[in-house]
Parts: sequence; C-alpha cells; structure tokens
Amino acid sequence: MPSVPLPPKESNLFKRILKCYEQKQYKNGLKFCKMILSNPKFAEHGETLAMKGLTLNCIGKKEEAYEFVRRGLRNDLKSHVCWHVYGLLQRSDKKYDEAIKCYRNALKLDKDNLQILRDLSLLQIQMRDLEGYRETRYQLLQLRPTQRASWIGYAIAYHLLKDYDMALKLLEEFRKTQQVPPNRIDYEYSELLLYQIEVMREAMLFEESLEHIENYDKQICDKLAVEEIKGDMFLKLGRLEDAAVVYQELINRNAENWSYYEGLEKALQPSTIEKRLQIYEDIGKLHPRAMSPKRLPLNFVSGDNFREIINKFLKNNFSKGCPPLFTTLKSLYSNPERVSVIQELVTGYETSLKASDSFSLNERDAKEPPTTLLWVRYFLAQHFDRLGQWSLALDYINSAIESTPTLIELFYIKAKIYKHLGNLKEAAKWMDEAQSLDTADRFINSKSAKYMLRANMIKEAEEMCSRFTREGASSVENLNEMQCMWFQTECAAAFQRLGKYGEALKKCHEIERHFLEITDDQFDFHTYCMRKMTLRAYVDLLKLEDALRRHTFYFKAAKCAIEIYLKLHDNPLAIDNKEQEVNSGNMSAKELKKMLSKQRRAQKKAKLEEERKHAERERQQKYLKKKRDEEEEETSGPKEELVPEKLERVENPLEEAIKFLMPLKNLVTDCIETHLLAFEIYFRKGRFLLMLQSVKRAFAIDSENSWLHECLIRFFKTVSDHSNLHETVNKVLSQEMKKIFGNKSCENFNDEFLTKNSNSLQHLLSGAKMMHFLDNSRQEKAISLATSLDDSLLDRDIKDCVKVMDALASGSFGSCKSHLEEYRMACHRLFPLASAFKPITDEEDKSAVTLNNATVNDGLLSSEI
Repeated sequence: MPSVPLPPKESNLFKRILKCYEQKQYKNGLKFCKMILSNPKFAEHGETLAMKGLTLNCIGKKEEAYEFVRRGLRNDLKSHVCWHVYGLLQRSDKKYDEAIKCYRNALKLDKDNLQILRDLSLLQIQMRDLEGYRETRYQLLQLRPTQRASWIGYAIAYHLLKDYDMALKLLEEFRKTQQVPPNRIDYEYSELLLYQIEVMREAMLFEESLEHIENYDKQICDKLAVEEIKGDMFLKLGRLEDAAVVYQELINRNAENWSYYEGLEKALQPSTIEKRLQIYEDIGKLHPRAMSPKRLPLNFVSGDNFREIINKFLKNNFSKGCPPLFTTLKSLYSNPERVSVIQELVTGYETSLKASDSFSLNERDAKEPPTTLLWVRYFLAQHFDRLGQWSLALDYINSAIESTPTLIELFYIKAKIYKHLGNLKEAAKWMDEAQSLDTADRFINSKSAKYMLRANMIKEAEEMCSRFTREGASSVENLNEMQCMWFQTECAAAFQRLGKYGEALKKCHEIERHFLEITDDQFDFHTYCMRKMTLRAYVDLLKLEDALRRHTFYFKAAKCAIEIYLKLHDNPLAIDNKEQEVNSGNMSAKELKKMLSKQRRAQKKAKLEEERKHAERERQQKYLKKKRDEEEEETSGPKEELVPEKLERVENPLEEAIKFLMPLKNLVTDCIETHLLAFEIYFRKGRFLLMLQSVKRAFAIDSENSWLHECLIRFFKTVSDHSNLHETVNKVLSQEMKKIFGNKSCENFNDEFLTKNSNSLQHLLSGAKMMHFLDNSRQEKAISLATSLDDSLLDRDIKDCVKVMDALASGSFGSCKSHLEEYRMACHRLFPLASAFKPITDEEDKSAVTLNNATVNDGLLSSEI
C-alpha cells in the first residue's frame, strides 16, 4: 500500500530534506527526517525513509542506509522516489546494472521525470549501453528541446554508434539555433564546429570537412588544430601543393615537431635521397637553431653523407653541452654501420680534445672549453653501455666524474651502467649518490627509489620517497592515495622476488583498485563535458576508458599477480605456524634451548612490528575518516582492507588469477604473454579447448617464441595422455593440433625446434627443458644444450644466462648441482662484474646472489632508463 500523503507542514520538511541532500548538508537532512518520522502518522512514510537511507549512505553508514531504503520501498512500492533512491544507493556501490533496473522501474511510475532520465542516461553511457543511451537521450530531447545538452547528448549517441549521417544532421540543426555573429569568437561554439569536423573526418567526408573549415574558419579559436586538420585533409584528397604550403607554415610555427616534416615529405614526394635531403637543408637555413632539420636526415642518409652530417651534428651539440644527445641518436643504433661511424668519430674527438683542446689534430679547429671533453666522455659511456662493453663505459664515466665530481648526470649514468651489467646493489648506491647532490629534485629522488626497489631494498626506497610525501602520514599510504603506480608495480615485483607473496598481491590489488577508480571518475565528466562543450575531449576520454587496461602499469600488475597465483596453486602455503619444527636429533639440550629462545625473540619482534604497522594503519584511517567527516563529502563507505596473509592463502588461486587475466584477454590481444599466461591458468584447470584457444592465438603472433614452444609440448603430451576426452573435443583437438605439429611426434617437433634455433640461448634452454621433460634419460644432452655459451649465440647476455641458472637450480633438469656450479663459474668468467655469477663465499653472499638472480631474471636489465 502507498504511504499516506504528507500534509503541507511535513511536505515542506520533505522538500528541505531534498535541498539538504543536494547541498551536502547531511546532518540537517537527518534532523528534518527525524521530525517527519517522529510523528506516529508518518513513522512509516516510504519516501522519507528512503531519503533518510540515502543521507545515511552519504556519511558512510551503508548497512543502515540499505535497511531504511528497503523499508521505505516496501512501504511504498509505487513511489518513483523510492525506486530512484534505491537506484542511487546501488549506483554508489558501483552496482550499475542493478541501478539501471531501479531507474527503469521508477520511469514506469513517472515516465517523464527528467532527473531519473538524466541519471539513467549517465549509467547507460558509463556501461556503454549505447542503444539504451540513444533512446534515453531521445526522451530527454522530446521533453527539453530547448536545452543544448539534449541535442548534444543525442548527437553523441549516434556518433558513438557510428551513425555519422544522423549525428551530423543533429549537430547541424543544433548549430543553426546558436545565435553567434560571424565576427564574434565564442569558445563553446568553436568547440562545436571542431566536433562537427571530427565526426566528418571519421565518416571519411574529407571535402565536407575542408568546406566546413573554410566557412567557419574565423569563428574557430584553435587555429593550430585547424591547420593540422587542413594539412591532413589535403594529403588525403591528393591536393599535395596545398598540403605542402600548410606544412611549411606549421614548421615555421614549430620547427621541432617531427610529424610536420613527415607531412611535408608526403606532400613534396621527393624522388631521390638528394632531393629529400635538400628539403631539410632549406628548412635548416630558415631555422638555424632548430635541431629537427639537422637530426631527421640521419634516419635516411648513408655513407659519406651520413658521416658529414653526423660529424657536424655531434660537434655542434658537444660544444653547446647537450646532455640528451645520446637519447636523440639512440634510434640509429639498430644499424651497425652507423654505430661504427659514430664510435670512430667520437673516440677521435676524445683523443684530440685531450691532446689539443680541439676536435681534430690535423685541422685548425677552434679551441673548445674543458666541458666539451666532459660531454664527449659522457656520450661515450652511454655508447659503450648500449653496446654491452661495460668496462669501457665505466672507464669513460669514471674519467668524467674525476674531472667534474658535482655533476648529477654522471652518477646517474654510472648507476645505469651498473644496472645493465647486473650489479643492482651498486647501481642503487650510485643513484643514491646522484640524489644526494640535489635532494630537492623529485625526478632523481624517484629514480633512486626505483633502483632501490629493483635491488630489493624496499625499506630504503620507502624512506627515499618519504622526502616528498605528506608529513605526518606513512609514505606508502600517501603514494597509494596519489595512485603512484610506478612505485607500486616496482614494489610488487620486489616482494615477488623476495617470496613475500601476500605483500606483492596487496600492491597488485591496489593497482587494480586505481584502475577501477579511474573508470568511475569518468562519471563526473558525462554531464560536465556537455555543459562546457568540450566534446572532442569527451569522446577521446570515452575511447581511452574503453581501452584503459591496455596500460603498461595494469599489464605489469596483472602479470605479477597471475604468476604469484599460479605459484600458490602449485605450492600452497601452509597455515601460518609461528612454532617451527626443530630437528633436535643432533642438538644438545643447551643448543636446543638456545635455538628455541632465539625463535621466541624473533616471534616477539615480529609481533611488535606487526602491532606497530596495525597502529599506523588505524591512525591513518582515523585521520582520513575525520577529514572526510569534516568536509562532509559523499562517500561509498570504507573499502575492504587488503590483508597480505589472507591474499596469499586464498581458497582458489586460479579463479583470482582469471580476474586479472580477463581484461588482458579483451584488450591486450596483440601481446603473446597474455595468451601464454592464459594457457598456464587453463592448463592447471584442465580446460582443453581454452588451452587450445590460447596456444592458437599465441602461435598466430609468434610461432617461434620459446615459452610458446614449452606450452605446445606440454599441451601435446597432456592431450596424448588423456584417453577419456569427449569425442567432439578430441576431434577438434586432433584437427587443430595437426595444423601446428603436422604428423610429427613431440620428440621430433622438439628436435626440429632446436635445430632451427641453434643460435639462440633462450630457445636452446626451452628445447633442452622439453627434451628432459619428454625423456629424463637424456639429462646430460639436455644440460649440455642449455649451458652452451658459444660465441655464435645471438642472445648470450646476463638475463638469459641467469634463466639457465634458475632452470638448473629449480630442478627442470633433475638433480645437477655440479653442472650448476660449473655453469656459474663459466658465466663469471664471461661477465666478471655481474653479481649473479660471483663466487658464493658465505650465507650473506648466498642470499644476495639468490635475490640478484631473481631480479635479473625479472627483466630488469632492459635498456629502459
């Protein structure tokens, strides 16, 4: 039964409740609710109960909120207000599908309610229900045809549905209603015009786009965007002369934008290298201080031309003192011929500068300042680091530091060299030295923290970051609030290497929450962008959100989490038991007593540390709660606390891994690791068709991938060993496997793989592991293949050698301790500076080497700075 209608006095109070809710005056709103509900006649008034629940939800009392809203709904099922409020409550809990159902029920009772329609449209665009969004926007347009948001929202719905003709008709009809004089510049009108052009370009209406620009050129504020659009349209329409004029003007405006030069080349279409070079020489005369016209020709010239241009380019930049010079030229290092020319020239400069303070001994070059030699050595250190000649790189950087011991960049490069040669502790030490030279530089502070994390120095990294985080709060919590994902991804990797899986998973789940928050944050922009007419930015935002989890931070976190959950599935952690069993068979009573005492002290210390952390977390939560209460902000209640001990002891690790995998399968389909991780999960679940799907997708990306080869062999062997498969499944598997394996057996397929990839260490390792997997009697043969350090191997680097060591140590080839030590010694002779291969002398060294192996194996020797 519907609740009793409110008399005038209570009706006015109810209106004040609504006003208080809109103005976030929640305490006053609750007071007015109490005034209505305290009257026995209206103690069960449905709408008032619902509003009380909604207000309680805004101050974090979620359980009470649901109780009051449901009670209100039961008392007045035919009230659109109650259904609307229930929808708002569901929306605050991110249960968007349920909220949409509530809004639809509310609309059945009041089909023309503008507020409910607006709220429904927001949820529909948030969930990308584009068909439903179009229908709702059409209703809003019918009800409010004079509001521009009604027209714009309806047009955007057609644009997102790729019905460009209808979207353009609606935008044009709306544009005609805008009373903007031709001589007046209005930003919002300008954005509307540019949005029309964007829709035309997506619809391949290039002529219409140009005509639209010419008609309304004077009323568009963003002149740069207009010129860039015109240049692109001229190229697509084949009007090359017009395009050349536009790109010349754009280069005059910004001579460092590489895309403008690309457009100019497409417009001029030079037929020879000489004509192409002449384009850059002409621009260089007009813009003598610009670097791009001097740098870009190096991408396509060769021989004497390359030597002449690079010689001039290098001398000019060394004289000026240009630290990013190597970064500017790094893309040239894929060509060995160019690398040898650069090396010959720069080493010659170094020799001449030491002898005569000029670039050449033979020519009468001007005398260079002492800093020129410094920057030459700085460049050579990066050059030889890139080539893997780390001893030479260290010699040059040490010479530079000796001459100028206060330059941060020198210590920065020294740390980077140590990282690449495999000594991460030393790398962190030198990066810390660089940071100490300028403690106010946040970049070098962050870099130092990152290097510490890669060396598994987590506490030191947290202390380093605390110099730039909020005072009086934990640096880790503050970085989490700021969504500092580079720190969290590195932390997760460090905890994973240390075997602290709970802590690592906590970081991964924190990153997952950041991406959820970013997705939810778009909610505010659905109305804001249409109100402010930032339509191009709004559509770009929607496209970004659709592919948000393609971001590298999410991929790293998801990969880390999946790997840990797979490990936890294979080797579940036992129930945490502080009292460890002690083998007392060979101990005296005194030794046993001493050991038990030591264990009790360690447990007490760990307990005190845990209590301290818990107190810190509680204090931080109280501080944040107090701050929220003071500001009276709308909240969705406290989030569930991530407890490391619970995370690493989940009941079904594979189901948790799948939660991280699904966004990768939907968005990162072009990465082979996505499908191989999927295979590893489905292999453990025994899902044959999903395993087949994963290997097929991976095979289509890179059929020669070493990890894929291992997956294929394991898949083939597992299918062969299962004779009780369903007939249809067996038929599909046989057909698809024949496409990959042909009529070859596992052994023949593996031998063929080894023969084909005999010059790749990682492929030899995978083939050798599968050789032992298929026939453990071939252990010696498999180990000899995996431990090969022949000069012909193309990828004989520290990272791959560590992978071989890990495989020998983990039992992939059975018991082989002697082979492991022999291989370590051989690698030490090959890479004497890498800490992963240093001789093991005591327990401290053992732990250091183990951690270094894990770090190197985690891909931290990339050339990325």
